[in-house]
Amino acid sequence: MKYTFLLVFLIVLSCETTGQEEEKTLQMDFENYNPPSTLVVPENLTSQAKFPFLDVHSHHWRMAEQDLDKLIREMDSLNMQVIVNLSGRGGKALKDITDHIQESGYDNRILVFTNINIRSIDDPDWTAETVKQIEYDVANGARGLKIYKSQGMTNTDTKGNRIKINDPRISPVFQKCGELGIPVLIHSADPKSFWEPHDENNERWLELKVRPNRKRGPDNPASWETIIGEQHDLFRSHPNTTFINAHFGWYANNLDRLGELLEEIPNMYIECGAIIAELGRQPRYAKQFLTKYQDRILFGKDAYNPKEYHTYFRVLETDDEYFPYYKKYHAFWRMYGLDLPDEVLKKMYYKNAAKIIPGLSVSMFERLN
Repeated sequence: MKYTFLLVFLIVLSCETTGQEEEKTLQMDFENYNPPSTLVVPENLTSQAKFPFLDVHSHHWRMAEQDLDKLIREMDSLNMQVIVNLSGRGGKALKDITDHIQESGYDNRILVFTNINIRSIDDPDWTAETVKQIEYDVANGARGLKIYKSQGMTNTDTKGNRIKINDPRISPVFQKCGELGIPVLIHSADPKSFWEPHDENNERWLELKVRPNRKRGPDNPASWETIIGEQHDLFRSHPNTTFINAHFGWYANNLDRLGELLEEIPNMYIECGAIIAELGRQPRYAKQFLTKYQDRILFGKDAYNPKEYHTYFRVLETDDEYFPYYKKYHAFWRMYGLDLPDEVLKKMYYKNAAKIIPGLSVSMFERLN
C-alpha cells in the first residue's frame, strides 16, 4: 500500500513539474526567444580586416585624457590604420585633444572632427563667432565638422522652436567648411520606423520596446520626411562642400532611393555606421549597390567596441550564410556575407576617405597591404 502511495505521489510530482516547465516556456517573453541555429554551414569568423582601413565614425568623449597607446593596440589588432573621433567639441577642448594626440605621436593614426553649438543661434554674433571657431579648430588640427542628430531635430531656439539644420544663419558655417576643404559628417533623424505606430507591423518593435525613448511621432519633433528633407536641401544648397551622410542616410533599407540621391547630389558621400545588418540581409542587391557606387562609400561603425567590428568584416568580406547580428533588439534577422571585390573594399576602407579628408593619402594605407 505504501509503495502504491509513493508511486502515485511521484507521478503527481512529475506532472506538476512538467506542467510548471511548460507554463514557464509558454510565458517566455518574445525578446528572450533567441535559439541558436541548427544550420551547419561554412563559417569564416573574421577578427581583422583584409586591408588597412579608416573608421570615419567613432566617438571618444574624453580623448584628451585617454590612454592612446591602448587605443592604438586595439586598432592594430583590427588592422585599423586610422580612426576619426567625431567628438572634438571645438575650441580649447579640441586643442587639448589634438595636442594630446600629437604629443603621443599618433597624429597620423587618430583624426578629430570639431563640433558647433547651434542652440545659441539667436545671439546676434552667433554666425560670425561660429565661423571663427571653425577656422580656429582647423588651424589646430580639426579635419572635419560633425553635426549631431540633435542639431536639426531637438535643439531649439530662445522661443522654443526647433532649429532646422538648413537655417540660413548656419549656411556660412557650411560654406566655410567648403572653403577650408574639410568634410561635414552629418547625422539627421533616425530609422523611419521610429516614427511609425509601435505595433505588430513595425519591424523595430523590439528595439522600441527595449528603448522606448527612441519612439517618435509626426510632431515629435517633426515628421521623418521633414527632417530628412531639410538635410537634403542643405546638401543641395552647398555644392562646394563635401557632406558625409551618416548611417547611409537611413536609406540602407531602400537602396534604390539612396542611389537616386547619390545621382542627384554629387557632393554627398555615405558611411555604413550602424546599418551593416541592413546590408547583410540583402547580400546580392547590396553587393550590386556597393559596386555601382563604390566611389561614394566610406567605412564607419559609430559606437566604439573592438569586437563588434568583426561582424562588419564578415558581412563585407566573406560569403558566409545565415549568421546573427550582435544586438538582437537592433536586428533580429540573420545576415549573409557580400563577398565584395578587393577594389570595392579598398575604396570603402580607405581610398574614398583619402579623397575627402585633409592630410590623408592612399600611400599611408597601401604601404601596409
